[in-house]
Amino acid sequence: MRINLSVLFFSVAVALATGVLFGLWPALQLSRTQVGQIMQSNARRLAGGVHSRRTHDVLIAGQIALTMLLLAGAGSAMEGFVRLMHAPLGYDPHNVMSVGIPLRENSYTTWASRAAYFEQLRAKVAEMSAVTMAAISSNATPPRSGWNSRFEILGKPAVEQQMGSIHLVNPGYFALLRIPLLQGRVWNETENHDGAHVAVINRTLAQRYFPNGDAIGHFVKLPTMEDRPPVVLSAASIADSWLQIVGIVEDARNDGLRNPIKPAVFVPYTLSMREGTQILVRSEVPPLTLLHAVRMHLVTVNPDQQTWNEIEDLDSWISNGPEWQQEHLAAWIFGIFAWLALALAAVGLYSVVSYTVAQRTKEFGIRMALGAQRGDVLRSSLRQLLEV
Repeated sequence: MRINLSVLFFSVAVALATGVLFGLWPALQLSRTQVGQIMQSNARRLAGGVHSRRTHDVLIAGQIALTMLLLAGAGSAMEGFVRLMHAPLGYDPHNVMSVGIPLRENSYTTWASRAAYFEQLRAKVAEMSAVTMAAISSNATPPRSGWNSRFEILGKPAVEQQMGSIHLVNPGYFALLRIPLLQGRVWNETENHDGAHVAVINRTLAQRYFPNGDAIGHFVKLPTMEDRPPVVLSAASIADSWLQIVGIVEDARNDGLRNPIKPAVFVPYTLSMREGTQILVRSEVPPLTLLHAVRMHLVTVNPDQQTWNEIEDLDSWISNGPEWQQEHLAAWIFGIFAWLALALAAVGLYSVVSYTVAQRTKEFGIRMALGAQRGDVLRSSLRQLLEV
């Protein structure tokens, strides 16, 4: 987030101009006062000058209108923030953390050794008593997940704008994040280990490209998937291979909290492995309390294995996102301004009304001398305020 300098300078200029204007106006009025006006001031206080009363009415109406405007803005900002907080995610982020696992350069340089090592790390973390489940998510940590890539569907013409979000995961990913399976199946551990050419798609992709509900059994190709040893180790000829669709899962946020969910393709992470991955850990306790124990279990596999320094739970991935932060900031700012406006309006309204009542002191005295009761005087003052 950045400060808009144009808006800042404009706001400062308006604030200075407002202070100068409302500071000079009373001084200019007093400088024009005539002796005759001063002599007649007692008479004018009887009912207050017409111009003065009109000015007071305009000030009261303006204060109330601006206050209501700020209150409406605050209510709208807070409603937007609450709506964002309760937006359906399609997955369960609670008690889940993402542990980044980097590899040393030029380590595990064969496809089989890297796949086996990642699985060994995941299995070691899953053995912990407080861990409910552990899954590998190379690039699929929501609400912003996957990489945007072109894909092709066998039997359908390839379109350049046919883009989707590609996710590299293991079969336990869906159960860990509690993403429902709608149709078909998820590949098993054996297929994951062997780098089977299978894929699972989300509901958005199925409805957009298979409106007849016949996605299961069709084939997709990911032509941008590369093999660049030793940095990226991919299954043989993966960019030219067709992957069979074996299942459809429910939509889960993959492009932030505001944007529509993109078509998504989930494939075994063993099809393309970089020098690092992520292990998602679901636990029975706040997951960050297990971070030290997780690191200790990882070093039992490899004493040199490190993790990312900054590790967060998935709830923090949401609250630290730009959409959440912007809505939260807007709600707080509008709320503070609304309360400030309400307080200023109350003080200003009290000041203007008390000044108006002071001008009518002699009028009230005459009314009471003629038999008016205190309630009549109070109703007269309130009626004048409500007539604004």
